[in-house]
Amino acid sequence: MQANPNGYHWTRRITALYHEAARRYAGGERDADALFSPEATAELAAIGATPIELYDYVEDADDLDWETALLIIALRRDYFLNVQNGEFSSKRLTRDDFPAKSAELGGIPWLPRLIMKALCRLRGELPRDTMYGCGGDRAFCREHDIHPADFLRFTWQVEGDEAAILEYVRRRSAVLSGPRY
Repeated sequence: MQANPNGYHWTRRITALYHEAARRYAGGERDADALFSPEATAELAAIGATPIELYDYVEDADDLDWETALLIIALRRDYFLNVQNGEFSSKRLTRDDFPAKSAELGGIPWLPRLIMKALCRLRGELPRDTMYGCGGDRAFCREHDIHPADFLRFTWQVEGDEAAILEYVRRRSAVLSGPRY
């Protein structure tokens, strides 16, 4: 009998799927959809995830640890189950819908793009070729000392309010750099 993908041990199962994908990736498999059986793909769908999302985490494993990926997946799962009632969004953005990488909010580059990516990650609306937690996102988060899952959670908490997010980033950056005189 298959374990409930949303039951008590859902984190164990998603971790097993991740490690199996990592093993197959190390063996040369580079097709995200081929990394998972139809049953595994259905398990991912039950938590609001897709094969490409796990593939992206496997592909970036040298700089994005599994624990961070799991926290991001957990937030998406929570949003999917409790806000979207287990229903995928019918909306899917394209890469061109996102602010430019150079776009700024309050003088902070990348922030408009990251906000939109966070909202789309929560809703499951990211294009297949766009990852929340990519190298640019990780560089931003390191620079401002914000864990990617914390940014995602805060974005959800304030429902994408750009002014609140800007203040959050500024507060975090101020803590990182110390008092400004």
